[in-house]
Amino acid sequence: MKVCFIFSGQGAQYNGMGKELYDNFSICKQVFEDANNALGFNITDICFNEDERLNQTEYTQPSILTTSYAIYKLMEEKGIKADYMAGLSLGEYSALCASGSINFKECVTLVKKRGKYMTEAVPIGVGAMSAVMNADADIINEALKEASTDSELAMIANYNAPGQIVIAGHTPAIERSEIILKEKGIKKVIRLNVSGPFHTSLLKPASDKLAMELENITISTPNVHVFTNLTGEKVENIKDTLIKQVMSPVKWEQTIKNLINLGVDTFIELGPGKTLSSFVKKVTKEVNVYNVEDLSSLEKTCKGIGVE
Repeated sequence: MKVCFIFSGQGAQYNGMGKELYDNFSICKQVFEDANNALGFNITDICFNEDERLNQTEYTQPSILTTSYAIYKLMEEKGIKADYMAGLSLGEYSALCASGSINFKECVTLVKKRGKYMTEAVPIGVGAMSAVMNADADIINEALKEASTDSELAMIANYNAPGQIVIAGHTPAIERSEIILKEKGIKKVIRLNVSGPFHTSLLKPASDKLAMELENITISTPNVHVFTNLTGEKVENIKDTLIKQVMSPVKWEQTIKNLINLGVDTFIELGPGKTLSSFVKKVTKEVNVYNVEDLSSLEKTCKGIGVE
């Protein structure tokens, strides 16, 4: 069995995420307490209580990272190891923490700043993102080219899975793209509830600020191979990758295909939700896919892979 841990990205958050594991495992509780100390505020309030900050990018990112890393530490305590790791966008930071590349306390403060810089890069309402379902990338690119102008851009932001590509850019250009795609016979285009056009060149200001922050972060060689969204390949220059990643398309489908080609037959999603699990299943039906986010999913995963 070759295992890859995959870590949830932004958008997977929900009220109460991680609470069952926090309440039942001291190792998980410790991670949340470490995050509280590093951030200087109580992240458990944001994750476990009705708190509007959970959906504000600046707080969403450290909340998901903390939940995902707490679950990873539980897996580690149970002796469940991975041969490879990957995460979608924000989840790449969780993978780097879990691989021993970045210290968790440093990382949780870094992703809070990352979220802040991403929000500041494009004022709310100026940019938008939409998921395009069951459309060929060439058709999508034709529509984006037709919809874009010198001052209003639309581009592909995520190659998530077969049949799901996300577009992003200036709101008017995305609105035009949606109309053109429907004229081309694409029946399902869904506007996403996000605060900006992530993973596009419009995020260059966030990338520049992140580059400055990364100068102060200690990054070690991962003890497990981490695959990056930037190329779909094993990460090489981590700082350079993280700087570019925030303003570059997410190549998630290619990442999963490359991992499968290396013999990975078991993917375990760590963090809130099952979004990445669903993407893997769209790439192939020939692998085992599990997720861990609460007690029932933990039990199901442990049973599936033969761990007590």
